[in-house]
Amino acid sequence: MADEKRKQRAAEFIEPFRVKPGSKVTLAKDFDPAFRAGVNKKKDGVALLEEGVRLLSEYQARLAAQNTWGVLVVLQALDAAGKDGTIRHVMSGVNPQGVAVHSFKQPSAEELDHDFLWRYARHLPARGEIGIFNRSQYEEVLVVRVHPEILDHEQLPASAKRKRDVWQRRYRQINDWERYLAENGIRVVKLFLNLSKEEQRIRFLRRLDLPDHNWKFSAADVNERGYWDHYQKAFSEMLTHTSTEWAPWYVIPADRKWFARIGASAVLVHALMEINPRFPTVTKEQREALLEVKRDLEAQAPEGAQADPFDHEQTAAATAASDGRNGHRLDAPVAAPDDGPASG
Repeated sequence: MADEKRKQRAAEFIEPFRVKPGSKVTLAKDFDPAFRAGVNKKKDGVALLEEGVRLLSEYQARLAAQNTWGVLVVLQALDAAGKDGTIRHVMSGVNPQGVAVHSFKQPSAEELDHDFLWRYARHLPARGEIGIFNRSQYEEVLVVRVHPEILDHEQLPASAKRKRDVWQRRYRQINDWERYLAENGIRVVKLFLNLSKEEQRIRFLRRLDLPDHNWKFSAADVNERGYWDHYQKAFSEMLTHTSTEWAPWYVIPADRKWFARIGASAVLVHALMEINPRFPTVTKEQREALLEVKRDLEAQAPEGAQADPFDHEQTAAATAASDGRNGHRLDAPVAAPDDGPASG
């Protein structure tokens, strides 16, 4: 019951971010990068993020134990939108053994010798794992669309490079691939960090002004900023054509980094709640075998030691909690027995 209430609250919180499948999106008009969903101050969001991180840790443990589903997080954004920071903060409480982050840069010669989805398919998460694509297959309908000359390096047959239908074809191919993943137990969670042009300008300046942030700055980022309107159109088309029932897009307001982290964690936690992974249960025969091992280990206890110290501690803690619920003061001193009036 508690899980259902939490899932409902999460669903209501993330609904404004969701791109309704089949809807036509104009990014600048339909989604506000400064939206805060009623969370007006950063300090008000701290508890929300901490709760999201806690729930993510809990559900990741269950996901790994069940070993039935995998989760692929697709993260797209313009430069300086906070992708790396979002990953670092949202995933801060999870077991690193169950998470893999992959960043995709300019394709290698080997990758260009394969179909455009090949290099992404190689890094899909296994069952029980969470995989994060920092940039993703959507680069093929974003950067490549803004810079169509890149197609000439992809060694495609002429029929696959026809400008009039190449993008529609790729939208369909990506949708089909994601549907295949969803039908085979890989949940695809797609997050677009929506940054305003002015906020990007400020963040670029910060990288220039702070010496310990200079390493983050690239002149190529400023060059790409010159294509802002082209990217906004490409993003709008991407969201319009690839938000599906099996893998919808969520547009996360990113002008405030702290809120972007809250929004991203809420979407991911909600996806895990819908999967609802469970810790495996043992059969009666398996339980009996475990009890036999337990008895053997208890028999090995040294003289004077508790047979099962953990069980002893659990029992003591449960007794103390029960006494507290029954109104006994747990810190009250033990009274000496009353032996009657003293003589003499």
